[in-house]
Amino acid sequence: MMGILIALISGALMSIQGVFNTEVTKQTSLWVSTGLVQLSAFIVCIFAWFITGRESITALLNVEHKYTLLGGVIGAFITITVIKSMDSLGPARSVMLIVIAQLIVAYLIELLGIFGVEKQPLEWRKVIGMLIAIGGVVMFKWD
Repeated sequence: MMGILIALISGALMSIQGVFNTEVTKQTSLWVSTGLVQLSAFIVCIFAWFITGRESITALLNVEHKYTLLGGVIGAFITITVIKSMDSLGPARSVMLIVIAQLIVAYLIELLGIFGVEKQPLEWRKVIGMLIAIGGVVMFKWD
């Protein structure tokens, strides 16, 4: 139950953040806005690190798959693409497409068993669920 609540909060925060970032971008620039997002996130992480415990930063050197350290780089591109999509499509359409893309890619990661995720068998009910979600986007009055 806690996982569901956290996921719902995450989705709500992503939508709010996207709207905020898009508005800041309109008043500054894409790179200034994205830089502020990443810098403020870094500051929050440093502050939380000091409060919650001080695990060794050098543990990053021991991460087995070095490509997994690219999360921050991907995060910058997520910020940029969310801003651009919300600016051109609006928050609701943009988030619907983002969520569908997340669902499809996450399911493919599970099916293929990549990035250290345990491989899962194809389940047609999940494929049908994704098709229904895509139909929902179309029904959401795509102009």
